Amino acid sequence: MAAINPKRSQRNYQTEDISLSDISSVVSHFYPELNISGYTSVDGTVEFYGRLNSIIDESKTVLDFGAGRAAWFEDDPCHYRRSLRNIRERAGKVVGCDIDDAIFQNNSVDEQVKINLGERLPFEDHSFDVIVSDYTFEHIANPSEVADEFHRILRPGGWICARTPNKYSYISVLTRLIKNAHHAGVLKYAQTNRKEIDVFPTTFLLNSKGDVSKYFDSSRYKDYTYRYEAEPAYYFNSKWVFAPFRTRPEFYLPGVGPQQSLQRSSEC
Repeated sequence: MAAINPKRSQRNYQTEDISLSDISSVVSHFYPELNISGYTSVDGTVEFYGRLNSIIDESKTVLDFGAGRAAWFEDDPCHYRRSLRNIRERAGKVVGCDIDDAIFQNNSVDEQVKINLGERLPFEDHSFDVIVSDYTFEHIANPSEVADEFHRILRPGGWICARTPNKYSYISVLTRLIKNAHHAGVLKYAQTNRKEIDVFPTTFLLNSKGDVSKYFDSSRYKDYTYRYEAEPAYYFNSKWVFAPFRTRPEFYLPGVGPQQSLQRSSEC
């Protein structure tokens, strides 16, 4: 697809939701389509939520596990990506839960619930048709207990849809080399649009296909886990850092992108 915006008017290019000042010049250098509508052709959020929306309708009750404050709802300048993530517009009901008080700032869900580590989730058995866990699996320290609780609250035939960094990607490896206490300081430079309030400790106990199979076994679920190669998210605002990890058909780096995990309860 070709889309050209005359240079003389480019500085004034603006839509209702996104302006060029919101777009990283590093990312748009490699993905010029970013200048059209604010997302690249390999945007992982568009891929994940596009697929998620295909299984959600007004008959579904959804749990957003680890929903946080939904920074994207306020901060994402791309209207299309925000619309995809706003599953409340399509689902019958969306409940958000988190261990942090930030959940009460979440305006993207119908109900906010604070949960406690190591405790039973405060939901009745078979409460949800879909459980969404977006970039939270890497923070789970008790995967066995969480998996059991997911199974308890998920309705027969329901879906668990998760997006998480692959355990063996360069980001995951580098993150494990840096102490959790220093993550916020490093991310300030590696991912300049990330706010300190949105940085949490990581464990990487549920971030490979093997981990997923171990805790969500085949006697309970049909596993459709797959890998998706998105553009690098951590690049210190540098083309030199971004370029080697950029997704290209002829330059494939195993484990660069996030892992998408979709499982359906086999008890249909």
